[in-house]
Amino acid sequence: MVDMDLEFTPQDDLPIPFRVHECMLTEARAAFPREACGLLLGLPGRITHALPARNVHARPETHFEIDPQALIDAHRAARGGGLQVLGYYHSHPHGPPRPSAEDIRLAAGDGRIWAIVGEKRVELWEDVAGGFRAISYSLVNG
Repeated sequence: MVDMDLEFTPQDDLPIPFRVHECMLTEARAAFPREACGLLLGLPGRITHALPARNVHARPETHFEIDPQALIDAHRAARGGGLQVLGYYHSHPHGPPRPSAEDIRLAAGDGRIWAIVGEKRVELWEDVAGGFRAISYSLVNG
């Protein structure tokens, strides 16, 4: 269940702070050859933080699973008035930053944002019913 309203259209240009973008790239480099992963936090329509999380998947070289405790803690903080969980990020150490067949299989269609890092760049996707939809973004200070 989504706990906030995510209203993005293909022409939207979601602002992403430089530091959030750099955090995802840095985490992906540090995790290589494993997949990095984490949470995207903020206010509806505005990502303000990337929170790295441990990849607890049994095969982290080709899959990711965000540490369940990180998810619990983030949702608990959001219920307490903190930043909302707007989505997730993970890396593709040996592929492009677009949803893989496994990503599509695992998608919930819940409207959350997936940032995927691959080939030294980040692409954003909205998890919609039946798959993913690309979201444009621009880097901003803050």
